Amino acid sequence: MDWIGLLGRVLMSAIFIQGGILKAYHPGDTMAYLASHHLPMVGAAYALTLAIEIGAGILFLVGYRARATGLILAVWCIATAMVAHYHPESREQMVNFMKNVCMAGGFLQVVAFGAGRISADRA
Repeated sequence: MDWIGLLGRVLMSAIFIQGGILKAYHPGDTMAYLASHHLPMVGAAYALTLAIEIGAGILFLVGYRARATGLILAVWCIATAMVAHYHPESREQMVNFMKNVCMAGGFLQVVAFGAGRISADRA
């Protein structure tokens, strides 16, 4: 069972780490996307995006302060769902919206129950 907790963290963090790295390689495209959603201070939003997706993603992966990083990632999932995916007229975007809500639920499970035995928190 201990390995299941680790596998869960690997699967949950992968989308953030990969997405953050892709955003780091394409800053212009990412900032243009952020600007298209009318976010203020696009440069700061870009830096925050990288910090959360890469930084919190890696911390969650290894299980370091997993409850705190899980909460950060749960809030991030809901925030990005609302900003980028809440378009009731688009079935595709609403699927992405619900995917983010579902991921937030998974992160909240870690907030409630911890990262498991195979984690930096338990070392």
